[in-house]
Amino acid sequence: MAAFIIIVCVFSPLLILWLTYKSKVLNKVGTIVLAYTIGCLLGLSGIIPATDEMQSLQTSIASATIPFAIPLMLFSSDVKSWAKLAPSFIKSLIFALLGSAIAITIGFKLFGKSDPVTLANVGGMLSGLFTGGTANLASLKIALCVDDGTYILVNAYEIAASAAYLLFVIIFGKRILGLFMPDFKFDKNVEDNSVSIENHEDELFLGLFRKDNLSDLFKGLGLTVAIIALGAGVASLFPKDTFQSVFILSISLLSILASLSPKVRNIKRTFEAGTYFILIFSIAVATQVRVNTFTEVNPDLLYMTLTALFGSLLFHILLSTLFRVDSDTTLATSISLICSPPFVPVISGALHNKAIVGPGIAVGLFGYAIGTYFGFGLAKMLINFC
Repeated sequence: MAAFIIIVCVFSPLLILWLTYKSKVLNKVGTIVLAYTIGCLLGLSGIIPATDEMQSLQTSIASATIPFAIPLMLFSSDVKSWAKLAPSFIKSLIFALLGSAIAITIGFKLFGKSDPVTLANVGGMLSGLFTGGTANLASLKIALCVDDGTYILVNAYEIAASAAYLLFVIIFGKRILGLFMPDFKFDKNVEDNSVSIENHEDELFLGLFRKDNLSDLFKGLGLTVAIIALGAGVASLFPKDTFQSVFILSISLLSILASLSPKVRNIKRTFEAGTYFILIFSIAVATQVRVNTFTEVNPDLLYMTLTALFGSLLFHILLSTLFRVDSDTTLATSISLICSPPFVPVISGALHNKAIVGPGIAVGLFGYAIGTYFGFGLAKMLINFC
Protein backbone atom coordinates (compact mmCIF):
# COMPACT_ATOMS: atom_id res chain seq x y z
CA MET A 1 0.00 0.00 0.00
CA ALA A 2 2.89 2.36 0.72
CA ALA A 3 4.19 1.84 -2.81
CA PHE A 4 0.68 2.51 -4.17
CA ILE A 5 0.45 5.86 -2.36
CA ILE A 6 3.88 6.94 -3.58
CA ILE A 7 3.05 5.98 -7.18
CA VAL A 8 -0.30 7.79 -7.03
CA CYS A 9 1.20 10.97 -5.61
CA VAL A 10 4.22 11.09 -7.93
CA PHE A 11 2.62 10.03 -11.21
CA SER A 12 -0.96 11.33 -10.92
CA PRO A 13 0.22 14.82 -11.95
CA LEU A 14 1.24 13.33 -15.33
CA LEU A 15 -2.34 12.10 -15.80
CA ILE A 16 -3.70 15.47 -14.69
CA LEU A 17 -1.48 17.36 -17.14
CA TRP A 18 -2.50 15.02 -19.95
CA LEU A 19 -6.19 15.49 -19.13
CA THR A 20 -5.91 19.27 -19.09
CA TYR A 21 -4.08 19.13 -22.41
CA LYS A 22 -6.77 16.96 -24.01
CA SER A 23 -9.85 18.64 -22.48
CA LYS A 24 -10.62 22.36 -22.74
CA VAL A 25 -13.16 21.98 -19.93
CA LEU A 26 -10.64 20.39 -17.56
CA ASN A 27 -8.10 22.98 -18.65
CA LYS A 28 -10.42 25.70 -17.36
CA VAL A 29 -10.99 23.75 -14.13
CA GLY A 30 -7.24 23.77 -13.54
CA THR A 31 -4.58 21.30 -12.47
CA ILE A 32 -4.67 22.24 -8.77
CA VAL A 33 -8.42 21.67 -8.48
CA LEU A 34 -8.11 18.33 -10.28
CA ALA A 35 -5.29 17.26 -7.97
CA TYR A 36 -7.33 18.00 -4.86
CA THR A 37 -10.41 16.36 -6.36
CA ILE A 38 -8.55 13.15 -7.19
CA GLY A 39 -6.90 13.12 -3.77
CA CYS A 40 -10.15 13.68 -1.91
CA LEU A 41 -11.95 10.96 -3.87
CA LEU A 42 -9.18 8.50 -3.04
CA GLY A 43 -9.29 9.48 0.65
CA LEU A 44 -13.08 9.24 0.89
CA SER A 45 -13.21 5.95 -1.03
CA GLY A 46 -11.57 4.05 1.81
CA ILE A 47 -8.99 2.49 -0.52
CA ILE A 48 -6.19 3.97 1.56
CA PRO A 49 -6.18 2.57 5.11
CA ALA A 50 -6.71 5.18 7.83
CA THR A 51 -3.69 4.07 9.85
CA ASP A 52 -1.01 6.10 11.56
CA GLU A 53 1.61 4.60 9.24
CA MET A 54 -0.27 5.64 6.10
CA GLN A 55 -0.96 9.13 7.42
CA SER A 56 2.69 9.49 8.36
CA LEU A 57 3.70 8.50 4.82
CA GLN A 58 1.23 10.93 3.24
CA THR A 59 2.46 13.72 5.50
CA SER A 60 6.07 12.88 4.69
CA ILE A 61 5.40 13.05 0.95
CA ALA A 62 3.68 16.41 1.32
CA SER A 63 6.44 17.76 3.56
CA ALA A 64 9.16 16.61 1.17
CA THR A 65 7.72 18.31 -1.91
CA ILE A 66 7.38 21.86 -0.58
CA PRO A 67 11.14 22.48 -0.06
CA PHE A 68 11.56 21.62 -3.75
CA ALA A 69 8.59 23.68 -4.94
CA ILE A 70 9.48 26.95 -3.20
CA PRO A 71 12.98 27.46 -4.70
CA LEU A 72 11.91 26.34 -8.18
CA MET A 73 8.98 28.77 -8.15
CA LEU A 74 11.10 31.63 -6.83
CA PHE A 75 14.05 31.29 -9.22
CA SER A 76 12.24 33.19 -11.97
CA SER A 77 11.16 36.00 -9.64
CA ASP A 78 12.04 39.62 -10.22
CA VAL A 79 12.60 40.86 -6.68
CA LYS A 80 12.56 44.48 -7.79
CA SER A 81 8.90 44.09 -8.71
CA TRP A 82 8.01 43.19 -5.12
CA ALA A 83 8.44 46.81 -4.05
CA LYS A 84 5.38 47.63 -6.13
CA LEU A 85 3.41 44.82 -4.51
CA ALA A 86 4.54 45.47 -0.92
CA PRO A 87 1.99 48.19 0.01
CA SER A 88 -0.96 45.99 -0.97
CA PHE A 89 0.42 42.96 0.86
CA ILE A 90 1.14 45.01 4.00
CA LYS A 91 -2.41 46.36 4.03
CA SER A 92 -3.77 42.87 3.42
CA LEU A 93 -1.66 41.51 6.31
CA ILE A 94 -3.03 44.13 8.71
CA PHE A 95 -6.60 43.44 7.60
CA ALA A 96 -6.07 39.69 8.02
CA LEU A 97 -4.85 40.15 11.60
CA LEU A 98 -7.75 42.46 12.43
CA GLY A 99 -10.22 40.08 10.78
CA SER A 100 -8.87 37.16 12.80
CA ALA A 101 -9.11 39.06 16.08
CA ILE A 102 -12.68 40.23 15.33
CA ALA A 103 -13.90 36.78 14.26
CA ILE A 104 -12.38 35.01 17.26
CA THR A 105 -13.79 37.58 19.66
CA ILE A 106 -17.26 37.08 18.17
CA GLY A 107 -16.85 33.29 18.34
CA PHE A 108 -15.83 33.56 21.98
CA LYS A 109 -18.84 35.74 22.83
CA LEU A 110 -21.20 33.30 21.12
CA PHE A 111 -19.78 29.96 22.29
CA GLY A 112 -17.48 30.70 25.22
CA LYS A 113 -20.03 30.84 28.02
CA SER A 114 -19.82 27.14 28.90
CA ASP A 115 -16.10 27.31 29.79
CA PRO A 116 -14.78 30.89 29.37
CA VAL A 117 -11.17 30.27 30.36
CA THR A 118 -10.75 27.21 28.11
CA LEU A 119 -12.49 28.86 25.16
CA ALA A 120 -10.46 32.06 25.61
CA ASN A 121 -7.28 29.98 25.43
CA VAL A 122 -8.67 28.17 22.39
CA GLY A 123 -9.29 31.57 20.81
CA GLY A 124 -5.68 32.45 21.47
CA MET A 125 -4.48 29.19 19.92
CA LEU A 126 -6.65 29.74 16.85
CA SER A 127 -5.41 33.30 16.35
CA GLY A 128 -1.83 32.04 16.52
CA LEU A 129 -2.67 29.21 14.14
CA PHE A 130 -4.34 31.53 11.62
CA THR A 131 -1.39 33.90 11.84
CA GLY A 132 1.57 31.56 11.82
CA GLY A 133 0.52 27.96 11.34
CA THR A 134 0.75 24.75 13.36
CA ALA A 135 4.07 25.67 14.97
CA ASN A 136 2.42 28.58 16.75
CA LEU A 137 -0.59 26.44 17.65
CA ALA A 138 1.71 24.00 19.43
CA SER A 139 3.69 26.71 21.21
CA LEU A 140 0.49 28.43 22.40
CA LYS A 141 -0.82 25.13 23.76
CA ILE A 142 2.16 25.11 26.10
CA ALA A 143 2.15 28.83 26.83
CA LEU A 144 -1.57 28.85 27.68
CA CYS A 145 -1.55 25.46 29.48
CA VAL A 146 -4.23 23.92 27.24
CA ASP A 147 -4.92 20.25 28.01
CA ASP A 148 -4.12 17.56 25.44
CA GLY A 149 -7.75 16.58 24.81
CA THR A 150 -8.80 20.11 23.92
CA TYR A 151 -5.73 20.61 21.77
CA ILE A 152 -6.33 17.41 19.79
CA LEU A 153 -9.98 18.29 19.14
CA VAL A 154 -9.21 21.84 18.05
CA ASN A 155 -6.46 20.59 15.77
CA ALA A 156 -8.76 17.98 14.21
CA TYR A 157 -11.56 20.51 13.63
CA GLU A 158 -9.13 23.02 12.17
CA ILE A 159 -7.60 20.50 9.74
CA ALA A 160 -11.01 19.53 8.34
CA ALA A 161 -12.25 23.14 8.21
CA SER A 162 -9.03 24.36 6.59
CA ALA A 163 -9.29 21.66 3.91
CA ALA A 164 -12.81 22.86 3.08
CA TYR A 165 -11.63 26.47 3.18
CA LEU A 166 -8.71 25.77 0.85
CA LEU A 167 -10.92 23.99 -1.66
CA PHE A 168 -13.43 26.85 -1.52
CA VAL A 169 -10.74 29.45 -2.15
CA ILE A 170 -9.15 27.45 -4.99
CA ILE A 171 -12.43 26.71 -6.79
CA PHE A 172 -14.60 29.77 -6.09
CA GLY A 173 -12.40 32.40 -4.43
CA LYS A 174 -11.25 34.28 -7.52
CA ARG A 175 -14.67 34.24 -9.17
CA ILE A 176 -16.55 35.48 -6.11
CA LEU A 177 -14.05 38.11 -5.00
CA GLY A 178 -13.66 39.30 -8.58
CA LEU A 179 -17.27 40.47 -8.50
CA PHE A 180 -16.51 43.30 -6.08
CA MET A 181 -12.71 43.52 -5.65
CA PRO A 182 -10.13 44.99 -8.06
CA ASP A 183 -8.17 42.63 -10.28
CA PHE A 184 -4.46 42.10 -9.76
CA LYS A 185 -2.47 44.47 -11.97
CA PHE A 186 0.20 42.70 -14.00
CA ASP A 187 3.23 44.74 -14.99
CA LYS A 188 4.24 43.79 -18.52
CA ASN A 189 7.72 45.23 -17.95
CA VAL A 190 8.43 42.94 -15.01
CA GLU A 191 10.13 39.58 -15.45
CA ASP A 192 7.84 38.05 -12.84
CA ASN A 193 5.03 38.25 -15.37
CA SER A 194 7.06 37.68 -18.52
CA VAL A 195 5.70 34.15 -18.80
CA SER A 196 1.95 34.42 -18.81
CA ILE A 197 0.21 31.71 -16.84
CA GLU A 198 -3.21 33.19 -17.27
CA ASN A 199 -4.04 31.09 -20.31
CA HIS A 200 -3.97 27.36 -21.03
CA GLU A 201 -2.19 25.54 -18.25
CA ASP A 202 -1.28 22.74 -20.64
CA GLU A 203 1.13 25.09 -22.43
CA LEU A 204 3.13 25.36 -19.22
CA PHE A 205 4.03 21.72 -19.19
CA LEU A 206 4.22 20.62 -22.82
CA GLY A 207 7.98 21.11 -22.88
CA LEU A 208 8.79 20.34 -19.26
CA PHE A 209 10.25 16.89 -19.99
CA ARG A 210 11.34 17.59 -23.55
CA LYS A 211 14.94 16.65 -24.33
CA ASP A 212 16.07 20.19 -25.07
CA ASN A 213 14.75 21.32 -21.69
CA LEU A 214 16.17 18.48 -19.58
CA SER A 215 19.50 20.27 -19.13
CA ASP A 216 17.76 23.30 -17.61
CA LEU A 217 15.53 21.06 -15.54
CA PHE A 218 18.54 19.31 -14.00
CA LYS A 219 20.26 22.65 -13.38
CA GLY A 220 17.21 23.92 -11.52
CA LEU A 221 16.87 20.72 -9.50
CA GLY A 222 20.59 20.68 -8.68
CA LEU A 223 20.50 24.25 -7.41
CA THR A 224 17.34 23.44 -5.45
CA VAL A 225 19.00 20.47 -3.73
CA ALA A 226 21.96 22.65 -2.78
CA ILE A 227 19.66 25.31 -1.31
CA ILE A 228 17.67 22.69 0.64
CA ALA A 229 20.87 21.24 2.10
CA LEU A 230 22.17 24.67 3.09
CA GLY A 231 18.79 25.71 4.51
CA ALA A 232 18.59 22.53 6.59
CA GLY A 233 22.10 23.17 7.88
CA VAL A 234 21.18 26.68 8.96
CA ALA A 235 17.93 25.51 10.60
CA SER A 236 19.79 22.78 12.53
CA LEU A 237 21.68 25.50 14.39
CA PHE A 238 18.44 26.70 16.00
CA PRO A 239 16.20 25.02 18.61
CA LYS A 240 14.27 22.01 17.30
CA ASP A 241 10.86 23.63 17.82
CA THR A 242 11.83 26.42 15.40
CA PHE A 243 13.33 24.15 12.71
CA GLN A 244 10.35 24.32 10.34
CA SER A 245 9.98 28.09 10.31
CA VAL A 246 13.75 28.71 10.12
CA PHE A 247 14.08 26.12 7.35
CA ILE A 248 11.32 27.67 5.22
CA LEU A 249 12.72 31.13 5.87
CA SER A 250 16.23 30.00 4.92
CA ILE A 251 15.36 28.28 1.66
CA SER A 252 13.07 31.17 0.69
CA LEU A 253 15.78 33.74 1.36
CA LEU A 254 18.45 31.70 -0.43
CA SER A 255 16.15 31.21 -3.42
CA ILE A 256 15.42 34.93 -3.59
CA LEU A 257 19.14 35.70 -3.47
CA ALA A 258 19.73 33.16 -6.24
CA SER A 259 17.04 34.80 -8.38
CA LEU A 260 19.07 38.02 -8.38
CA SER A 261 21.39 36.30 -10.85
CA PRO A 262 20.22 36.58 -14.48
CA LYS A 263 21.68 33.11 -15.12
CA VAL A 264 19.33 31.63 -12.51
CA ARG A 265 16.31 33.61 -13.69
CA ASN A 266 16.92 32.42 -17.24
CA ILE A 267 16.88 28.71 -16.38
CA LYS A 268 13.91 27.40 -18.35
CA ARG A 269 10.83 25.75 -16.86
CA THR A 270 11.74 26.16 -13.19
CA PHE A 271 8.30 27.55 -12.30
CA GLU A 272 6.59 24.72 -14.13
CA ALA A 273 8.79 22.15 -12.34
CA GLY A 274 7.87 23.74 -9.02
CA THR A 275 4.21 23.53 -9.93
CA TYR A 276 4.63 19.80 -10.60
CA PHE A 277 5.86 19.37 -7.02
CA ILE A 278 2.84 21.38 -5.85
CA LEU A 279 0.56 18.91 -7.62
CA ILE A 280 2.25 16.04 -5.75
CA PHE A 281 1.81 18.00 -2.51
CA SER A 282 -1.87 18.65 -3.27
CA ILE A 283 -2.64 14.99 -3.90
CA ALA A 284 -0.74 13.84 -0.79
CA VAL A 285 -2.63 16.31 1.40
CA ALA A 286 -6.04 15.60 -0.12
CA THR A 287 -5.75 11.82 0.25
CA GLN A 288 -5.77 12.32 4.02
CA VAL A 289 -9.44 13.39 3.95
CA ARG A 290 -11.65 10.85 5.69
CA VAL A 291 -15.41 10.51 6.23
CA ASN A 292 -14.97 9.84 9.93
CA THR A 293 -12.81 12.85 10.75
CA PHE A 294 -14.16 13.19 14.29
CA THR A 295 -14.70 10.49 16.88
CA GLU A 296 -15.98 13.01 19.39
CA VAL A 297 -17.71 16.32 18.77
CA ASN A 298 -17.56 19.21 21.23
CA PRO A 299 -20.12 21.68 19.79
CA ASP A 300 -18.65 24.80 21.41
CA LEU A 301 -15.13 24.00 20.23
CA LEU A 302 -16.34 23.07 16.76
CA TYR A 303 -18.53 26.15 16.28
CA MET A 304 -15.87 28.47 17.63
CA THR A 305 -13.28 26.99 15.28
CA LEU A 306 -15.59 27.38 12.27
CA THR A 307 -16.51 30.93 13.29
CA ALA A 308 -12.85 31.83 13.73
CA LEU A 309 -11.79 30.41 10.36
CA PHE A 310 -14.57 31.57 8.07
CA GLY A 311 -15.16 34.76 10.06
CA SER A 312 -11.49 35.67 9.64
CA LEU A 313 -11.84 35.27 5.89
CA LEU A 314 -15.07 37.29 5.80
CA PHE A 315 -13.73 40.27 7.76
CA HIS A 316 -10.45 40.15 5.84
CA ILE A 317 -12.37 40.38 2.57
CA LEU A 318 -14.61 43.20 3.85
CA LEU A 319 -11.67 45.32 5.00
CA SER A 320 -9.68 44.62 1.83
CA THR A 321 -12.67 45.53 -0.32
CA LEU A 322 -13.18 48.77 1.59
CA PHE A 323 -9.55 49.80 1.03
CA ARG A 324 -9.39 48.50 -2.56
CA VAL A 325 -6.90 45.66 -2.12
CA ASP A 326 -7.01 43.32 -5.13
CA SER A 327 -8.46 39.81 -4.97
CA ASP A 328 -5.23 37.88 -5.68
CA THR A 329 -3.32 39.67 -2.91
CA THR A 330 -6.17 39.10 -0.46
CA LEU A 331 -6.39 35.37 -1.21
CA ALA A 332 -2.62 34.86 -1.15
CA THR A 333 -2.32 36.63 2.21
CA SER A 334 -5.23 34.70 3.69
CA ILE A 335 -3.88 31.33 2.52
CA SER A 336 -0.36 32.15 3.69
CA LEU A 337 -1.53 33.04 7.20
CA ILE A 338 -4.28 30.49 7.71
CA CYS A 339 -2.76 27.51 5.89
CA SER A 340 0.93 28.56 6.22
CA PRO A 341 3.47 29.84 3.62
CA PRO A 342 4.01 26.49 1.82
CA PHE A 343 0.44 26.77 0.51
CA VAL A 344 1.13 30.05 -1.30
CA PRO A 345 2.45 28.26 -4.41
CA VAL A 346 -0.78 26.22 -4.40
CA ILE A 347 -2.96 29.33 -4.57
CA SER A 348 -0.52 30.87 -7.05
CA GLY A 349 -1.14 27.97 -9.41
CA ALA A 350 -4.90 28.15 -8.91
CA LEU A 351 -4.93 31.91 -9.58
CA HIS A 352 -2.49 31.64 -12.52
CA ASN A 353 -0.35 34.34 -10.95
CA LYS A 354 3.24 33.58 -10.01
CA ALA A 355 3.95 37.20 -9.03
CA ILE A 356 2.29 36.63 -5.65
CA VAL A 357 4.53 33.71 -4.59
CA GLY A 358 7.41 35.70 -3.08
CA PRO A 359 5.42 38.41 -1.26
CA GLY A 360 2.85 35.83 -0.12
CA ILE A 361 5.51 33.64 1.48
CA ALA A 362 7.06 36.71 3.11
CA VAL A 363 3.72 37.58 4.74
CA GLY A 364 3.40 34.04 6.10
CA LEU A 365 6.93 34.09 7.51
CA PHE A 366 6.13 37.34 9.29
CA GLY A 367 3.08 35.57 10.69
CA TYR A 368 5.34 32.82 12.01
CA ALA A 369 7.32 35.46 13.87
CA ILE A 370 4.41 37.24 15.55
CA GLY A 371 1.76 34.50 15.75
CA THR A 372 2.62 33.22 19.22
CA TYR A 373 2.69 36.71 20.73
CA PHE A 374 -0.49 37.73 18.93
CA GLY A 375 -2.36 34.63 20.14
CA PHE A 376 -1.13 34.90 23.73
CA GLY A 377 -2.17 38.55 23.93
CA LEU A 378 -5.61 37.88 22.47
CA ALA A 379 -6.23 34.98 24.88
CA LYS A 380 -5.42 37.16 27.89
CA MET A 381 -7.65 39.92 26.56
CA LEU A 382 -10.60 37.51 26.14
CA ILE A 383 -10.10 36.14 29.67
CA ASN A 384 -10.15 39.67 31.08
CA PHE A 385 -13.43 40.30 29.27
CA CYS A 386 -15.08 37.20 30.75
